Amino acid sequence: MKAAVVHEWGQQPAYTDFPDPQPTDGTEVATVEASALTNLTRAVISGKHYSSKEISLPAIAGVDGVARLANGKRVYSGSLAPYGMMAERTVVYPAGAVEVPEHVDSVTAAAIPNPGISAWLALSHGAAVQPGQHVLVLGATGVTGSLAVQLAKSVFGAGHVTVAGRNAERLDWLRTVGADDVITLGSDDLTESITARHAAHPFDAVLDYLWGSPAEQTLNALAASHPSAHFHATRFVQIGAMTGKTISVNASTLRSTGITLSGVGIGSVPPEALMQARAEALPKLFAMVDGGDLQLQTLARPLADIETVWAAKEPSGVRVVVTPQ
Repeated sequence: MKAAVVHEWGQQPAYTDFPDPQPTDGTEVATVEASALTNLTRAVISGKHYSSKEISLPAIAGVDGVARLANGKRVYSGSLAPYGMMAERTVVYPAGAVEVPEHVDSVTAAAIPNPGISAWLALSHGAAVQPGQHVLVLGATGVTGSLAVQLAKSVFGAGHVTVAGRNAERLDWLRTVGADDVITLGSDDLTESITARHAAHPFDAVLDYLWGSPAEQTLNALAASHPSAHFHATRFVQIGAMTGKTISVNASTLRSTGITLSGVGIGSVPPEALMQARAEALPKLFAMVDGGDLQLQTLARPLADIETVWAAKEPSGVRVVVTPQ
């Protein structure tokens, strides 16, 4: 069969032949319909992800996706190494797969789970957002950030959602799906914008998909605009690092305010919380997409073009999905 095959860590996959998968106890060979090109898939293929060392090369890229079982049922499933999902066929555990609703297309169904569950965990486990609370999303124009904005309002009942990002078109669109207020990075003064908003209506939670300078400015603004005499708990949750890997934080920022700083990722969330989020979130996310209550832009690209697709820069806020046909 044809597949996106990795022969060396850190090298992009090649479109080439790979032996057909063979089922083992509890698994079934399935026909792949779509697999999203996520940051996680890229990280695994880089060889730097913790799970990379558990995979023997050559192997197929694609950590998850949508496949059709022999009985015709479409399911979302994780991959079982070395058979990643960027191939014509793969093996899955049917018992652990989630059925895809009839009216949700395979490309969308493959694109939603990774950013959707991440956003869900950030809101539920990391930020513990409660109905009526004030939420700030840094880097809201990206794929996961935009889903977090939508879920903050529609599922977690946030009373006010402020978003910050660079893409003006995406920021305008976010206003239509849950954002109440917009900060344009590179145009508005981020420090002044957050200082004023936090003083008037303190943020209860900050979801940060940027880190670097925007995160540093935000933490300083939160500390400066709310005197220690007026305690307010603000949960700052770090999720992505699109603008830098490190920041400088004044010690007094954490001593003199109610800010708590934490992160959400595979290593920082208890396994039981991950399993619970997957069980609760996936059916809900699929149902919301089916009902038109959750939006995600996708771009389907053929498996045969994987080398070009892998090297290309994804459009802002769009999830690229690889399909065998």
